[in-house]
Amino acid sequence: MYEGFRFEQILNPKSSFINQKSASPIPFQDYHPTSYLCGHMKAGKLVKDRVNIITLGCSKNLVDSEVLSGQLKANQFEVMHESKKLDHNVVVVNTCGFIDKAKEESVNTILDQVELKRRGKLDKVYVTGCLSERYRDQLEQEIPEVDAWFGTMELPLILKRFDADYKKELLGERLLSTPQHYAYLKISEGCNRTCAFCAIPLMRGAHVSRPIEELVDEAKRLVRGGVKEVMLIAQELTYYGLDLYKKRELSKLLHALADVEGLEWIRLHYAYPSKFPLEIIDVMRERPNICNYLDIPLQHASNNMLKAMKRQITREEMEELIAEIRLRNPEICLRTTLIAGFPGETRDDVEELKTFLEKMRFDRVGIFTYSHEEGTSGYDLVDDVPQEEKEARAQEIMEVQQEISFEKNQEKVGKTFRVLIDKKEAGRYLGRTEFDSVEVDNEVVVHSKKRLQPGEFVNVKITKAYDYDIEGDVVLV
Repeated sequence: MYEGFRFEQILNPKSSFINQKSASPIPFQDYHPTSYLCGHMKAGKLVKDRVNIITLGCSKNLVDSEVLSGQLKANQFEVMHESKKLDHNVVVVNTCGFIDKAKEESVNTILDQVELKRRGKLDKVYVTGCLSERYRDQLEQEIPEVDAWFGTMELPLILKRFDADYKKELLGERLLSTPQHYAYLKISEGCNRTCAFCAIPLMRGAHVSRPIEELVDEAKRLVRGGVKEVMLIAQELTYYGLDLYKKRELSKLLHALADVEGLEWIRLHYAYPSKFPLEIIDVMRERPNICNYLDIPLQHASNNMLKAMKRQITREEMEELIAEIRLRNPEICLRTTLIAGFPGETRDDVEELKTFLEKMRFDRVGIFTYSHEEGTSGYDLVDDVPQEEKEARAQEIMEVQQEISFEKNQEKVGKTFRVLIDKKEAGRYLGRTEFDSVEVDNEVVVHSKKRLQPGEFVNVKITKAYDYDIEGDVVLV
């Protein structure tokens, strides 16, 4: 079915993404079968379907699942997200097709649900998302037990399967699967870039921006529901507005969102470095509720690799850009992601990347091992770095970043930061500063004499620092 990819080879896949906080896609654990409680019968059923949605992959997929959940709930269906109980009779698997490990995880999850259906524990299994968009024809042949396959932009067709109406008036309404105090806000869909390693345009299509007014309305609804932090996501943030307004308008969008009363933090993810609109940094500095945080994936630092990857930027231009960003906003936290083992990568390229990290001293770094994706221009190249070597290189690069992260965390000891409490776990509170995004970045271990609630902001004086996390005590200011 896939090049070098067979169903009988699927085991429990390991993540091919090494990150400061090991932020791999959330694996779906096997269900623990219980009594079948629902009484939903295929013929003459008196109760509406109870639907469990399983989301694999990135935050953009998560938003899609939340939109589907909101539509189903508005049609009076009971909806849950990644429930481990068998108190539902329909499953929708929202798949990821980004890299090999993500594809394996998605297929593995589909097979798990098909097995539950075979054993009479489920009535229907539906599949949507990027894997389904990309490989629908092959998947239909390989897994005929799935009741229907849908692409990434076929929400109305999914609803039709439930005899549910697509309610246009609910545009922007979602049933959040995140904790109440934060949410992702997808500002556009698709991508016009032609990076050699990336299959996203094959699955998500061309770039389409959402209107500013629509995004502001959605942000207001999220705030009314208790959200205090929104993370702006897209395949490529800086392209925002070119299709709608004929110019880049991310800065205008940021100003509009910053005016939303009650929105405490706005965070930017996935900003492409080539032709970067520096006015974004000016807005960030001017508006106090825009976090001094930027996720700017660079992918490599060797000019040979940047050219082969079709990144439309050189190492020298990246260094100039980073210097200018830091000049305009000295407080900014920069996060980047990198790729190890792209075709043709040499030891010299790896050493250059390590030297680049030591010079740039990013606050946060994640790294992928290259995945040879059919349909991309990189697929025409010889995948000449063995997987074991890719992983070794990724680990080697992250060891450089680990030392940088520890040194930067040590500099925080004795300082006080505003911290958003995310949860209480193992008898301690865990939160984040404005310099940390959910799951992928550092956490703050918070000690407090008074009880704290998720979504609460507190001031924390840092007392200890580790490689990737910091620890401190709540102080009154």
